[in-house]
Amino acid sequence: MIRLLIIDDEQSIGTMLEKGLGRSGDFKTTYIDNPLTALSRFKKGEYDGVLLDIMMPQKDGLSVLEEIKAKDPECVVVMMTAYSTLDKVLQSHKVGADHYLLKPFDSLASVEKKVRELIQERK
Repeated sequence: MIRLLIIDDEQSIGTMLEKGLGRSGDFKTTYIDNPLTALSRFKKGEYDGVLLDIMMPQKDGLSVLEEIKAKDPECVVVMMTAYSTLDKVLQSHKVGADHYLLKPFDSLASVEKKVRELIQERK
């Protein structure tokens, strides 16, 4: 079972990912809409991966990424955004992001496949 944390201030996206990925039975998903709350609950080894929005009002996704990687460098982190710029992509990879997904997603199946591949590579 893949333990996945979803951090996104857009509840419609977070809920869709939580329920959609959870349906497969291969994922145990947790969705938190506030990055500060997510960071306070994040513990090393608790999650195999994180889907992390890059643009959130409470705290920038790149800062959240830094804190997650400081706590658990082995955790796979996939950044998500509707506002892609080359600068943000490069910054996220420098900080340790494993991949970058653009919203809206091609399909939930493509998100599931990419997350599964990244986590299996890490194990």
